[in-house]
Amino acid sequence: MFTKKDLRIAYKTLRLQLTPDQVEQKSLVITNRLLQLPIWDFKCYHIFLPIKKQNEVDTEFILHLLAGKDKNAILSKSDFETREMTHFLLTDDTKIIPNPNGIPEPEDGIEIPIDKIDVVFVPLLCFDDTGNRIGYGKGFYDKFLAKCKPETIKIGLSFFEAVDTWEDVFESDVKLDYCITPEKTYSFAGADVS
Repeated sequence: MFTKKDLRIAYKTLRLQLTPDQVEQKSLVITNRLLQLPIWDFKCYHIFLPIKKQNEVDTEFILHLLAGKDKNAILSKSDFETREMTHFLLTDDTKIIPNPNGIPEPEDGIEIPIDKIDVVFVPLLCFDDTGNRIGYGKGFYDKFLAKCKPETIKIGLSFFEAVDTWEDVFESDVKLDYCITPEKTYSFAGADVS
């Protein structure tokens, strides 16, 4: 059985093999799949901006979708000492700058409390078919998701399908409600909605 470390290395490598065209095309398919989910009656949607050099899912399409539906998009700024994130409303005046790790973040702005966030689009490297996810291992999203209200909908975005569960799953790991890939929509609360 694999460990988180094994899978982290394998999926970073797989993702880096995607061409810019593949990243764009797959990201668009993922965005279109999101339209089928019952998540569009809420107000505040937390979203990540992709680290381009890591070939993350391009969320620009989702940002356009949120703007078109007149939803609030929330971005985070990371504190690498505390491993906490502060959340800001994305506005026309928001200045985005890359942090020392290359993550595009808001410089500052209107701070949004965690309990106002209804839906979180979660970055990840891979996930299993019960809703566990593997990120980069810094724990930012684990801390953040653990503080969200219980009804907050957590949606992973992945270029790849589910993997077999790894051996070091922790009780404290916060599970996803859905994960969207170019091929399939996984629902961990119940039936597969692909």
